[in-house]
Amino acid sequence: MAYKSENYTPNAKNREILEAAWRHVASVPYQVSLRWLFYKVLQDGLYSTKDDYKTFVGMVSKARHNRWGDWRPDSLVDDRHNAFECVAGDRSAGAWVKSLISAGVKCEIDHWYRQAAYVELWFEADAMIRQFQYYTSGITLRPFGGSASIPYKWAAAKALEEAAARYALPVVVLYFGDYDKAGLAIPQIAERDVRGWCEVDFELVRVGLNAGDAERYNIPENFEKPGDYQWEALDDNAAHAMIDSGLRAHVNVNLISRAKTEAAQVETALTSYLKGFSYAA
Repeated sequence: MAYKSENYTPNAKNREILEAAWRHVASVPYQVSLRWLFYKVLQDGLYSTKDDYKTFVGMVSKARHNRWGDWRPDSLVDDRHNAFECVAGDRSAGAWVKSLISAGVKCEIDHWYRQAAYVELWFEADAMIRQFQYYTSGITLRPFGGSASIPYKWAAAKALEEAAARYALPVVVLYFGDYDKAGLAIPQIAERDVRGWCEVDFELVRVGLNAGDAERYNIPENFEKPGDYQWEALDDNAAHAMIDSGLRAHVNVNLISRAKTEAAQVETALTSYLKGFSYAA
């Protein structure tokens, strides 16, 4: 269920800070991060020390969650320290044709148009991404890195909406995470937020770790917290089996292979044609 603004009423001081912060957000033609915004209100004298950052984060999170005033879940950006590089091109059209002939063409056939449901894989830890990339293909992976940020969850909600509209299919999310207090709470909180912001319904299936998986797969418990079990402690063969069985329950993996085969055939045929093509420039 979506959050309503009446769920949150800031006191006079917080209202002053939120309104000042929003003026900074609205003053630039691009989205800004929470940390950028905090330094702005710090410079305004609304806080006295950098140690107030956590307090500011909590207040702005409530405002975005509850859509108080002009605040929305997507009002700020989740900034990761990435470089945004421009894309280099070819020297001329003729050079582009030659490079295309040399490299060949890339054909992508979207197998979701042939499936019975659109499926995504969500998982708890960033460290798991290589494993999921290796054992899956043709499916969107969303690592949460623990408790995901508001912009990240908002983007997930909008992505599910777009997929449902594009493919006209029911939506299923398969979740993988630790079997401990945090590992059980993270998907519940994420589902609550994403479902509240998503205009389409979706099914969330927790594939693992679940009760009984420790015994079934002989997973050693967390030595620091007896009774807790972490995904990383799962044997890789067992992890592969769990990922594969969860995926096959909702996705026809043969259709993924067929789409790849068709794409490869088209690439070969078109690349062969291009080798006889010439462009004078």
